[in-house]
Amino acid sequence: MRLAHAAMALGMGVSGLAVSADVLAHPHGWIDLSARVMTDDQGVASGLYQTWRMDPFYSLVVFEELQQVEGASLEQGLDQLGKEIRDNLSSEHYLTEVSINGEQQALGEVSEYTAMERDGRLVFMFILPLETPQSLTDSTLTYQVFDPTYYIEVVHEADDNQPTDEALILEGELSCELSILPANPDPELVMQAALLDKGESGESGLGRYFAETGSVDCTGR
Repeated sequence: MRLAHAAMALGMGVSGLAVSADVLAHPHGWIDLSARVMTDDQGVASGLYQTWRMDPFYSLVVFEELQQVEGASLEQGLDQLGKEIRDNLSSEHYLTEVSINGEQQALGEVSEYTAMERDGRLVFMFILPLETPQSLTDSTLTYQVFDPTYYIEVVHEADDNQPTDEALILEGELSCELSILPANPDPELVMQAALLDKGESGESGLGRYFAETGSVDCTGR
């Protein structure tokens, strides 16, 4: 299965696995996101360690299909699944944009990743490296993770509509202000998204306006 609309299918095809498009065709599925910005002792950022928790309904569908694949254990199926996700997201820049001081950063290829079942949810974890590590001393790093067509929504882990402490973490010795800024889409864009029929996705670029922004401000202001 190819990466349908850059999001909801997430390359979930494994040998013998074919999740019905009708089951997947709802534009309001979601991913719960947590991100760990990785820096060394000198404050040089090397990448983002991301954890994606797929929504419960989609997870259930995938696990049921994986369990029906003959001759393969669930663990083997998840291993293959992780590779499919990684390979398909690669062509979409892993649905991630990272900027430092407003300058968008080139991203490297993901080589460390895993897919697993956790509390009934499908979880995909991966390290997304910066192509060139950058110092965050006196700098601000921001990132967004979104499906350009808004076929799926990506939101940070939250409790009572407030991001959890684990939603954004900074590894390393720098003292920085961490924040997750909510999206503030134009009402017309909200209406456009609400009018999408089952199975439809928005025009490419729509998802950006609904994306939260993670910020690591190390400027000391």
